[in-house]
Amino acid sequence: MKKYNHLLEVKDLHTSFIIPAGEVKSVNGVSFTLDDGKILGIVGESGSGKSVTAYSIMQIISNPGKIVGGSIKYKGEELVGMPEKKLEEIRGNKISIIFQDPMTSLNPVYTIGNQLVEAIRLHTFTKELVVDKKTNKFKKDQNGNAVYKEVRISKKDAKAKAKSMLELVGINEVDHRLKQYPFEFSGGMLQRIMIAMGLVCEPDILIADEPTTALDVTIQAQILELLKEIQKKMGMAIIIITHDLGVIAQICDEVDVMYAGKIVEKGLVDEIFYNPQHEYTKGLLKSIPRDKDKKGDRLIPIEGNPVDVFALPKGCAFAPRCAECMKICLSKYPPNLNVNSAHETSCFKYIQQQYLDEKISKEQLEKYIEIEKSEDACMHDVSACMQKDKKSKEVSKWRI
Repeated sequence: MKKYNHLLEVKDLHTSFIIPAGEVKSVNGVSFTLDDGKILGIVGESGSGKSVTAYSIMQIISNPGKIVGGSIKYKGEELVGMPEKKLEEIRGNKISIIFQDPMTSLNPVYTIGNQLVEAIRLHTFTKELVVDKKTNKFKKDQNGNAVYKEVRISKKDAKAKAKSMLELVGINEVDHRLKQYPFEFSGGMLQRIMIAMGLVCEPDILIADEPTTALDVTIQAQILELLKEIQKKMGMAIIIITHDLGVIAQICDEVDVMYAGKIVEKGLVDEIFYNPQHEYTKGLLKSIPRDKDKKGDRLIPIEGNPVDVFALPKGCAFAPRCAECMKICLSKYPPNLNVNSAHETSCFKYIQQQYLDEKISKEQLEKYIEIEKSEDACMHDVSACMQKDKKSKEVSKWRI
C-alpha cells in the first residue's frame, strides 16, 4: 500500500543564483505534482526556469545557485536538505535525467561501454554471502541464518546490462558500439545512448531536458516514440522539458507552462491546446504553424524580449509583452484560478472575461483582485482597474 499521495510533489519551489549584480530568481514559486506512470511536460521560452527546476529536483544546483525555499518530495520524502550520501541512493537510481546536449554530457575520452558500466556499478548492488576468514566458512547469525552483505554488481554483469539497455533503445551491434567513443556516433545515436544511460537503473522518474534539441524531424519522432514505448514497458513517470509545443502534443498527459520562473498555466494537454486561458499560452500557440494555415500566411510571434530576471516587475511578468495588459497586471500578480478540475491559470484577463460573461459576481471579482488590500489608487475602482494600459502596447526593452 502506498504511503504517499504523489510520486513527486514540488511545492512553492524557489531557486536563485546569488551573484555580485544581484539575485537571479530563476525559479520563483513553482508547484506541481507527478503521479506514477504519467508524462508531464514543462514548456516555455529559453530562460523561463525549466532546466533549473529539473536540476533543483535532482539536487545538482551548483554555486552560486541554491534552493532558497520550498519543498521537493519524492514518495513523501523531503529531498531539500537531505544528506548527500542519502541523495546518492535516489539521484540516478530512483530519479534520473537526460541532459540537453549528449555530445557535451558524455566524456569524449572514455568509450560508451566504460561510461555505461560505471553508471550501472555506481547505483546497482547485489547480495553476497559473508565468509568467516578464520574458518573459511559462510557466516551465520544467532538464528542460524546466512549473513549477506551488499556489494557492487560485477563488471561482467554490468556490461551485460549495458548491452541489453542499448538493444532496448534500438542500437544494433552492441558489442562493437560499447568499444566506440562519443565522436563516432551521430546526434540521434548519442541521444539514444543518453536515454539508455538514464534508464540503466530503471528509475521511477525520468527527467528529459530538451531530449530532441538539434535533431532533425525524423529522428525527433523516433526518439519521442522510443520514450513512449519504454515508458509503457517500465511503467515509470517522465518529465519532458522543452520549448517545442509539438513535442508536448505528441507525448505528454499534462503540461505546465512556465514564464519568468513561475507556472502561469497548467492542465491536461487537450485543455491547454484547445482551451488556453493565459495570454502567454495563447501567444505560444499562435507562433507555431497549423495544418489550416495557407501558403504565405505569417506566424504571429510574441513581441518583445523575455523579462529581465534581475528586475522582475511587481505585477505579472508577461505584462510588458501582453497585448491584453490591464492596469492591474502592472501592479499585482494574478492568483491561481481553476478553469475546471483539470485546468488552472493565473491571468487577470481570464478573471475579467469570467466577470463579463457573468460567470462570477462583482463581489467575487473584487475578492480575486483584493481591492480592499491595495494601496494603488486604480485598484479602488473595478472598471478602472480592468482598463487596458496604453503603455502595454510598447514593446519591452528589458534585456535578457
